[in-house]
Amino acid sequence: MATAPVQNDGVLIHVDSRRRIIILGAIMLSLFLGALDQTVVGTALPRIVTDLHGDAYYTWVVTLYLLTSTITVPMYGKLQDVYGGKLILSIGIVIFHAGSALSGLSQSMWQLILFRGIQGIGAGALFPVSLAIIGDLFTPAERGKYQGLFGAVFGLSFIVGPFIGGAITDSIGWHWVFYVNVPIGILALFAIEALLPNVHIAKGNAREFDYLGSFVFMTSIVPILIGLTNKGLTNSAGNLYAWTDWQVGGLILLGLLLFLVFLLVESKAKEPIVPLHHFRMRTFTAVIIATMIVSLTMFSAVIFLPRYYQAVRGISATASGYEMWPLLLGLISTSILAGFLVSIFGKYRNIIIGSYVVLVIGSFLAGQFSLASTDLEIWAWIFIIGVGIGPSMSVSTVITQNLVPPSEIGVATSTLTFFRQVGGSIGLAIAGTVFASSFTSLLPGQLAKHHLPAQLQAHVAHGLSAASSNVTAVGNLSQQLAATLPAPLHPYIPDMVGAIHGAFTRAIGTIFFDSALIAIAALVAALFIKDVPLRGFRKKSAAVAAAEGEEDIIPDPIVPAL
Repeated sequence: MATAPVQNDGVLIHVDSRRRIIILGAIMLSLFLGALDQTVVGTALPRIVTDLHGDAYYTWVVTLYLLTSTITVPMYGKLQDVYGGKLILSIGIVIFHAGSALSGLSQSMWQLILFRGIQGIGAGALFPVSLAIIGDLFTPAERGKYQGLFGAVFGLSFIVGPFIGGAITDSIGWHWVFYVNVPIGILALFAIEALLPNVHIAKGNAREFDYLGSFVFMTSIVPILIGLTNKGLTNSAGNLYAWTDWQVGGLILLGLLLFLVFLLVESKAKEPIVPLHHFRMRTFTAVIIATMIVSLTMFSAVIFLPRYYQAVRGISATASGYEMWPLLLGLISTSILAGFLVSIFGKYRNIIIGSYVVLVIGSFLAGQFSLASTDLEIWAWIFIIGVGIGPSMSVSTVITQNLVPPSEIGVATSTLTFFRQVGGSIGLAIAGTVFASSFTSLLPGQLAKHHLPAQLQAHVAHGLSAASSNVTAVGNLSQQLAATLPAPLHPYIPDMVGAIHGAFTRAIGTIFFDSALIAIAALVAALFIKDVPLRGFRKKSAAVAAAEGEEDIIPDPIVPAL
C-alpha cells in the first residue's frame, strides 16, 4: 500500500484524466447498484413474503438491512483513512454482492433476513467510501459537479427500480432480483481493482483502531433504530406502540445512554471513528444537522405518496412509483446544477439556504393535500420539494470534505452519511406516527361530512383506525367493507369509502405540513454555514482568510512520501 503526500490542492490520488473518469464510472455503478437494490427489493417484497410465508416478519427484512448498513458506516469511514479507499470499497462490494446472492438462495424468511443483514454490512461501505474516494480524486473546487452526479444516481434508482423489480418478479421470479446485480458488481469491482491506486495518509494504524468505540457505538445505535422501527408497528391489542412503551421509548432511552458512553470513549480514543473535534467547527455541525433534518423530511413524499396512489387511486405499485417523477426530476436536476454552481463560483452558503427556503415552501404547499387535489397540483408540489432537496444531496458532501484535511475525508464523509441515514429512520417513524394519529382524529369529521347516520358514525369511527384496521391498506376498500359489514349497511359503503379516503389524504397533508415546520429547523441550521474557500479554487494568504472570517477550517497537513 502506498502512502501519498498531501498536496496543496487537497487531492490524495493523482491519475490521468481518462483513468480518473473510468474510476468515477465504476464507483458510480457500485453506488447505483446499492441504491437500486432498495427500490427493486421493495417492489418484489410482497411476493417474496408470500412465497416464504413470512408476513409476521415483513418489516425485519428492511429493519436488519437498515441496522447493519447504518452501524457500519462510521467504522468503514475510519478504516478507509487507515487502509485506503480501494481496499475498503472492494471489501464492501464483495460483502454486498455475496449477501445479495445468498438472499436469492433463501428458502425461509429467517434466511432472507440474515442474508439481507449481511448485504447491509457491505452496503455500509458503498455510500461513504464512494463519496470519500471522489474527495481523494478531485480537488474541492472540482468535487461539486461530480458529487452532483451521485445525487442523480439516487434519483435514477427510484425511477428504474420499480420497473426492474416488477418486471423480474413477474417474468422470471423474485430470486433473480438478487442475482441480477452480481455480474454488474463484479465488473465494477474489476475496474476499481485494476485502475484505482490504494493510497492513504500516513496517520494511524490498525493497532490504534478504535475497537472499543466501534463496539459501544453498535450497542448504542441498535436499540435506537429498533425503537424507532417499533414506533410504526402495532402491539398485540392492534394499536400503535406509544413513545412511552419500553419497546419504543425504553429502547431509545437505553441507546441514548449508551451513546453518551460512546462520546466519552471517543473523547479519549487515539483514532476515533467519529472525531469529536470536527464538531467544534460551526459549519461542519450546521451541515450535519441540516442534512439530517432534510433526510427526515424526505419520507413524507417518498413513502406516503405511492401509498396514496395505490390505496386511494387504486393503481399498481410499479405505476405509483412513476408518479414520483416530478420529485425525482427536481431532485436530480438541482443536485447536478448545484454541484456545477459550486465548482464555478466556489460558494455554497446561499445555494444551501435558498434550497431550504424552497423546501419549506414546497412542503407548506403540499400541506393542502386532499381528495380534491389534481395531478397537476400534486406534481407541482413535489417538484418544488425535489428542487429543495437536491442541493443537499451533493453540496453537503462538498462542504464536509472541504472542511477537513485529506487524512480525515473518509471519516468525515461517513459521519455525514450516518446522520443522513439516521435522519431517514427517524423521519420514517415520525411520519408513520403522524399519519396514524391524524387519520384517527380526522375520520369522525369526514364521516360527518358525508352525512352518515350519527350512530353509524360513532360505530365506524370507533372501529376504524390506521393502526388497528386495514382500511388504509392497498386493495379494493369497497369490497373489504362489504365482506365485513352486515348487509343493511352496504348502501352506506360508498360514503364510508369517501370518508376514509378523505381522512387518508388529509392525514398525508398533515405530514407535509409538519415536514415544512421541520424543514424550517434545517433552514435555521443552514444560516450558521460559512463560505470556506474551496481548496484548488483559489489561493489566499492566511492573513486575508482570517480577515474575511474564513478561519473555520482545518489546514492540510503536509506528509512526506515514504
